[in-house]
Amino acid sequence: MKPDIHPAYGPVVFRDKSADFAFLTRSTMTSAETIEWEDGRTYPVVDVEISSRSHPFYTGTAKVLDTAGRVERFERRYARKER
Repeated sequence: MKPDIHPAYGPVVFRDKSADFAFLTRSTMTSAETIEWEDGRTYPVVDVEISSRSHPFYTGTAKVLDTAGRVERFERRYARKER
């Protein structure tokens, strides 16, 4: 790898305020805002809209769509017309 062309890679806290959930990981993202973590150290914090704690797929609240009805509607709409 070429030196001095890659962004700094270090510990960052990602926080989902809607679910009151945060996790510490490594990333190239940075922030001027900081937070004191459970280990007593201070890390940059990045606020996110959705995390595994609030996403419907992971929480089990995802809704199943009627795919069969959608396919039938598509076929009716765009079916070849017989002459």
